[in-house]
Amino acid sequence: MSSEITLESSAADVVAALEALEDPQARTVNEKHGDDHGVNLTKLRAIAKALKSNQDLALELWATGYTPARLVTLLICKPRAFEEAQLDSMLREARIPKVHDWLVNYVVKKSPHAEALRRVWFSDPDPVVASAGWALTTERVAKSPDGLDLSGLLDTIEAEMRDAPDRLQWAMNWCLTQIGVCHPEHRARALEIGERLRVLEDYPTSPGCTSPYAPIAIAELVSRRA
Repeated sequence: MSSEITLESSAADVVAALEALEDPQARTVNEKHGDDHGVNLTKLRAIAKALKSNQDLALELWATGYTPARLVTLLICKPRAFEEAQLDSMLREARIPKVHDWLVNYVVKKSPHAEALRRVWFSDPDPVVASAGWALTTERVAKSPDGLDLSGLLDTIEAEMRDAPDRLQWAMNWCLTQIGVCHPEHRARALEIGERLRVLEDYPTSPGCTSPYAPIAIAELVSRRA
């Protein structure tokens, strides 16, 4: 179906191509992760590749509200072309986990507004929005920690992670893991917090994958750096 998509395709053409890819088995798998569509992501990426970068089309596809179209948006848009208010609005609309994840990782992290949005979202009362703030904070923990209060982050994680809603808990746990991995001076405390709170200790992990349970993840990721 992606072979029928060209640089001249309209938003309606793209939506039709995506709808033609709907597969009941894929939907069953996706719905287990909170995603509301049955489009294979490899095929969706092929459509996006055929469209190339196109900001105007990206905005039209986002406006449809159709999850696969929004995922294409996030693959063909120009991250630096968005205003801060646009990204804030999009994030607050992005309730589907995959859309939320791609928006943060493929667009916001590449935007000049990433730090301003991190500050806005970090303490937002909506836990889904706050999880985006934590994801951006974790990016800084790993890549540009200057100016961050790592001890303060650990204080917040220690006090709030155990009872946080799922998506916010996941984001806090990854931040805990990255503090433990990237900052040896905080590693012992990060491990102690993880061991005491036991968040995601029983999370099912496929063979060959690393458990998200912070003590295991920290040890594994540190060993890879050795």
